[in-house]
Amino acid sequence: MKKIYFLFIAIICYSCSSTVNTTQNQETSGPKYSYLALGDSYTIGERVKEEDRWPVQLTQSLKNKGYEMAAPKIIAKTGWTTENLIRGMENDLSIQRDFDIVSILIGVNNQYQGKPITEYEEELRHIFRRAINHSKTLEAGVFAVSIPDYGYTPFGEEHQEEISVEIKRFNEVFKRVAEDFNVDFYNITPISQQAKTNPDLVAGDGLHPSGEMYRLWVQEIVNQVAQKLPE
Repeated sequence: MKKIYFLFIAIICYSCSSTVNTTQNQETSGPKYSYLALGDSYTIGERVKEEDRWPVQLTQSLKNKGYEMAAPKIIAKTGWTTENLIRGMENDLSIQRDFDIVSILIGVNNQYQGKPITEYEEELRHIFRRAINHSKTLEAGVFAVSIPDYGYTPFGEEHQEEISVEIKRFNEVFKRVAEDFNVDFYNITPISQQAKTNPDLVAGDGLHPSGEMYRLWVQEIVNQVAQKLPE
């Protein structure tokens, strides 16, 4: 009876998680490389299938290049700001857990919710420090992906100019912080702006990227990410 009770509690605790962990068998299944993806709706892949999320596509692309990748551990949720991501990392990462590569894509909800850009920078620096601490090779294993410009989507087109200006400001801070920590910064924002003329790059909600846009992101960065994996 006790075994059944503890099993029931374990199932409840797992179902209440606000993050996605696709690495349950990572420790025993034998993959050589591990990947931690930190972010918000863009990283969790709002409105796309799991296999179309860009961290999942990136992992598959690395596998196709011969790297023995574990499924990515994703700590992200739609609507998350930098503050939310910090809490998510604190709740879902053990002190000892290290990864071969770590990605950071966060900030669009700080912009959308009108949060001060100074607050964004302060919290972003905390995220970078934590990310580097969870990288086996420290800053060499970490990379940042720029914030997409949703002003070029049907959702944002009415206020495109204003949105684009603000996203640019946040990305300037994002890039500067990455440089301060000696972390590579990959600019996918121009790809996101192609959504204005290519509706196939936008998900069904008219806001988030489609799997096809995420594929273009991965195509843009995969070779650089591959160089971060130790031999």
